[in-house]
Amino acid sequence: MNLDQNSKQKLLIADDSEMNRAILSDMLDGEYEIIEAENGLEAVKELSRYGDEISLVLLDIVMPQMDGFGVLEEMNRNGWIKTIPVIMISAENASSRIERAFELGISDFISRPFDALIVYRRVVNTLLLYNKQKELMALVMEQIRENERQSEMMVDILSHIVEFRNGESGLHVLRIRQLTELLLRRLAQKTDQYSLSEQEISLISLAAALHDIGKIAIPEQILNKPGRLTSEEFEVIKTHAMAGANMLKALPMHQSEPLLATAYEICRWHHERYDGRGYPDGLKGDEIPLSAQVVAVADVYDALVSKRVYKKAFPHEVAVQMVVTGECGTFNPLLIQCLLDIADSIPKEIGGAKRPDQRQARAIAEEVLHRDKADASDRTLQLLEHERMKYNFFADMSQEIQFEYKVSPPIVTLTAWGANRLGIDEVIMSPHRNQKVIELMGADHLREFSGMLQSTTPEQPVVKYDCQINLGGEARWTQLIGRATWSSDLPPRYLGAIGKAVDTHDAHVKMSHLENLAFHDGLVGLFNLSYARQRIQERLNDRVNSKFAIVMFDLDHFKSANDTYGHLFGNEVLIYLADKLRRSIRSGDIAARAGGDEFLIALEYVESLENIIDRIFHLLIGRYKDFPISLSMGVADTEQIGRDFETLFHAADQALYAAKRGGRGRYCFYDHSMNEMLSVISPIEEKGETC
Repeated sequence: MNLDQNSKQKLLIADDSEMNRAILSDMLDGEYEIIEAENGLEAVKELSRYGDEISLVLLDIVMPQMDGFGVLEEMNRNGWIKTIPVIMISAENASSRIERAFELGISDFISRPFDALIVYRRVVNTLLLYNKQKELMALVMEQIRENERQSEMMVDILSHIVEFRNGESGLHVLRIRQLTELLLRRLAQKTDQYSLSEQEISLISLAAALHDIGKIAIPEQILNKPGRLTSEEFEVIKTHAMAGANMLKALPMHQSEPLLATAYEICRWHHERYDGRGYPDGLKGDEIPLSAQVVAVADVYDALVSKRVYKKAFPHEVAVQMVVTGECGTFNPLLIQCLLDIADSIPKEIGGAKRPDQRQARAIAEEVLHRDKADASDRTLQLLEHERMKYNFFADMSQEIQFEYKVSPPIVTLTAWGANRLGIDEVIMSPHRNQKVIELMGADHLREFSGMLQSTTPEQPVVKYDCQINLGGEARWTQLIGRATWSSDLPPRYLGAIGKAVDTHDAHVKMSHLENLAFHDGLVGLFNLSYARQRIQERLNDRVNSKFAIVMFDLDHFKSANDTYGHLFGNEVLIYLADKLRRSIRSGDIAARAGGDEFLIALEYVESLENIIDRIFHLLIGRYKDFPISLSMGVADTEQIGRDFETLFHAADQALYAAKRGGRGRYCFYDHSMNEMLSVISPIEEKGETC
């Protein structure tokens, strides 16, 4: 262990015998910082003073003023026992007293007289155990935070699906969830009538996001009508509650899951009212599930403070008063009181980006650390299984293929819906060697997407990749969206990725022809110059701290190919060169045909631009049938020229001209000596290929 005094763990020894304290101090002083207390009151005082800085307590039972049991009771009352282990050391070894000590939370018991080695080993073992438990707690909290982020993403997707048609702000669903959580927490503080646990609050709040999914079934002309609805139109609007419930009931899986059951309650009954005057079933009082009652209050409040096509937004104070006075229906008096209790905090608590709930994370993590019947590993598995259920539920609702990839060991985990859609297993070991995965995606696509993820950084971890996958014998256009995960080490290590696959086939097929006409060269399939100019300038503007280069090149003696073999052969050469170009650059680089036999590349670089250019140059040269492929290439970079595309393009073109003037078959970097009509050509370097 580290002997640096500042890094020593603090141990509290509480014993009324100075001799016993001295013996224990002598045993442990070399490894730990010792704090002594000669009675229970002093021990509590030291615990109050240092708090969690104390790593372990060695506690005697029989002491004046306050005995060891009194200290344990105070530690329980103040929550210290949750984070500070206690070893009881006493000559009092009656089984009833030992049993009581363990009931109060001690970690170990040592009878006196004690053996120095035994005391030392038990102290070390107890500290190691608690450190492991704290690591477990931290891991669970991190998992909860990550699951919270993933759930938020699913909530956003679902909210946009519904609210895109409804013409409402995409934040409506988020605010409903936040206000539902605030109301439930206040209700749990106010009464034990409903026995709300942290998990139940989280479950109801999450399910609240689905309260209006039935609006998908409502005709848009009624849903977004700017004026007052007719009685017939209002009856149509009212059907959304039952429609949403039926959607959830029709799901082919997860019917036994608590999340689905809660979402069903909310969808069907969030327009019921406490006096029985709601819809669709006319329930009254506590016939209405609590989940639906709370969401009803949250929904009405947010509808009042939000602008709609048929009304202006009411101020917060007016909206609260309208809910309280029953202008929007009658609600549970307890919930009305909860709304009044939290009214002042609502404007600053809801509407912004949802932060991971530290209270929920800590509460669940503490359940892992301090369990009653289930041990830590069982409880952790239960919590993670609960989160897995939420993932699968949202995957089913959004119909997306979600995946997680870990490098060590190499393993891909898919949601149940995604695995079923792809016709492969949920868990796949060594996916790069799995024949089903290779047949599905293709080895080249798999390798390229993996390479893109590994080329990310912790600051910019997200990539998108379009490819065709073989789905049920049909080639389907799919967009893979991945977020690389990195370790916190320095330098960071690539750990894997999470992501999803979105079927874009129909949209891709419909747009591909138009896109090819608008953005691509009709002969070689690369970007045309007009579209490339736009893409490159956007990238230059967006990534102001990155270094870019523009490369211009053309074929040497291309006219002889047309003259000797004909224009059709010349076109074949251009198509061949464009295909080699695609395979010679990175996925993030931009390639375009500038016109005729001239091509353009835009690339980002960190170090040694010349090495990159040299590699590309030598990959492109060669032969097509009997025609030699020789290039002249000019390069201009932002370090010398600036970040304006037209200026970079012109400089690269000048460098290309300099390469041709110098004898062709080479690449040349722009310098300012080329400004005066290229009257001076830089000397050729030793390799005879650059200038």
